[in-house]
Amino acid sequence: MPAPPSASRPVIAIPTGDPAGIGPEISLRAARDARVTAVCRPLLVGDPDTVAAHARACGLALDLHVVETVAAADWSRPDTVNLLEARGPDTVPLAFGTVDAAYGRATLAAARRAIGAALAGEVAAVVAAPHTELSIARAGIAFDGYPSFVARETGLPETDVFMMLCFDEVRIVHATLHLSVREALALLTRPHVDKAIRAADTALRKLGIGRPRIYVSGVNPHAGEDGLFGREEIEIIAPAIVAARDAGLDVSGPFGADTMFHRRDCDAYLVMLHDQGHIPAKLLGFDRTAGLPIGSPILFSSVAHGSAHDIAGQGKADPSAMISAVRRLAGTAPEG
Repeated sequence: MPAPPSASRPVIAIPTGDPAGIGPEISLRAARDARVTAVCRPLLVGDPDTVAAHARACGLALDLHVVETVAAADWSRPDTVNLLEARGPDTVPLAFGTVDAAYGRATLAAARRAIGAALAGEVAAVVAAPHTELSIARAGIAFDGYPSFVARETGLPETDVFMMLCFDEVRIVHATLHLSVREALALLTRPHVDKAIRAADTALRKLGIGRPRIYVSGVNPHAGEDGLFGREEIEIIAPAIVAARDAGLDVSGPFGADTMFHRRDCDAYLVMLHDQGHIPAKLLGFDRTAGLPIGSPILFSSVAHGSAHDIAGQGKADPSAMISAVRRLAGTAPEG
């Protein structure tokens, strides 16, 4: 039986993700895990009927305390799970493993409620369960991942928030994310790369690293091979690195993305394109990886795996990535 979380520990909001996927299950499992309650006060955010349906289907005992405000949560009882109510605008029957516009709207309604609580200072951080992009798309909502969503919800330009993938001791920051290669190359200007470097440095300091060391990849094969395969490294990436060094940051590169990850004496890698970072993350840490949008005024993370429709409602979901993500942010969040 987990001990009740201390009132001095930070409150971490956990929006439960796609109602038809494994998000509610892994959120529940994480909220009751002793490794989580030892470092924070977990607060689920979502539809109580959906959470209860997952608990029944997965055979999970549930004492759910539904609240309309964060202040009404009660962590004094070790078996109780607090849930901040955030229902989607539609009421539809829950069908595990299916795609539905209503589920997309419900997913983002919970995330939006949690982000609002973080902006108001009611919670210290947000860790989102997995979403299903097709359900969100069917709802007619423009969405290409949580970095741009967090940017919009916190009033920032979408290009000012970047994705950091974290697993074990590895951190990979992406200068571009869900764009075509053509669009990504157009976005890779010197100011943009400089902004990504500085966002990475700031995020690492928030994670408790006093003087972060950052390695930066090129965008072309072999980091351009001195202009043989392209000039982006010479004209864009290297000048941004020099500017960061002149500002006192510990930054090196550009390195070839295919060999950079053999260098382990750094605190984070910065890559230029989606696949340069996602391939090593999903190859080396698939079930342990969390995404951390950086550059916004709030601490926000999400698990990097999908909503696993094929096992939703079966009690088979592994909450390891969710537990790791919550513990990572709880270790850096201010105490309540």
